Amino acid sequence: MSSVTNREELLDFFKQMVLIRRAEISSDTAYKEKLIRGFLHLYNGQEAVAVGIDSALTPEDHTITAYRCHGFYLTKRCGGDVKSLLAELFGKKTGCSKGKGGSMHVYNVQGNFWGGNGIVGAQVPLGTGVAFALKYLKKPNVCVTAFGDGAANQGQVYESFNMAYLDKYPCIYLVENNMYAMGTPVERASATKYFYTRGDYIPGIQFDGMNVLMAREVAKFAKKYAVVNGPILLEALTYRYKGHSMSDPEVTYRTKGDVDTVRKTRDPITQVHEWLTASGLATADELTEIEQEIKKIVDEALQFAKDSEKPTPEDLFSDVYEKPTPLRGVELSNT
Repeated sequence: MSSVTNREELLDFFKQMVLIRRAEISSDTAYKEKLIRGFLHLYNGQEAVAVGIDSALTPEDHTITAYRCHGFYLTKRCGGDVKSLLAELFGKKTGCSKGKGGSMHVYNVQGNFWGGNGIVGAQVPLGTGVAFALKYLKKPNVCVTAFGDGAANQGQVYESFNMAYLDKYPCIYLVENNMYAMGTPVERASATKYFYTRGDYIPGIQFDGMNVLMAREVAKFAKKYAVVNGPILLEALTYRYKGHSMSDPEVTYRTKGDVDTVRKTRDPITQVHEWLTASGLATADELTEIEQEIKKIVDEALQFAKDSEKPTPEDLFSDVYEKPTPLRGVELSNT
């Protein structure tokens, strides 16, 4: 596989991935300071998958993913901003889901980004439904439906595959194989570790998910294929640097040395950094300046999240039904 790129595009990829990484680092710290409560699943290490895949799509395409969703939300195509993301993680009214969704339920309707879904594998039938709608409305677009290697063993995944194949829905099924289903290595959790073959009657492609250009090229091909022929299955070989969630000590199934080896040899941001500097398209000082600017943006977003207003008890009754919920015999208070 070959790919053609330029300075502008590589810098754009670099900025998007650094933004995602920096946002996740800040989220990690905020969680440990108990400013973020509940669940938190970080995307550190997997940035090239979201950025590369979404770069091949248009604003009219759609994306849906699982609870490890911050990376896709922050891509340029999905259009989420770091202020609304962090505010949502902090449970504030200025969050993208008004503080009601938290880490696992971030959305951007304007960017056709449909989450962020907390139930393992549940986004797969939902994404299949979006693809059905695109076909029904005769739209020349696709729905990227992403899920992890753990969710790949869910029955609803294969029911969705069957429906999508029968009626040729333009769905790109994307397995983000980060090698561990929670704390269980793929070899112990799956009868076959080759997830791109799981579609059987659906064609599949396995690719290096740490390489943003490869992710882009595969997505470009997959979109052309899906619009004409129906579903296709992609498997991104990637790696998460953090535990499955913040409650995962990750000391029983891998070592710090395992993670450090991947960081040193396959890190997606370091790879783009080296492409830019080795080719003379950018200097190390220029990239450092970009990193500092993004850190400042995330720090400002962090302060915005801290300062934002919390939802009130009254907010429990909004965004539930189309019309306000009638009440009888109960008084709302701020206590």
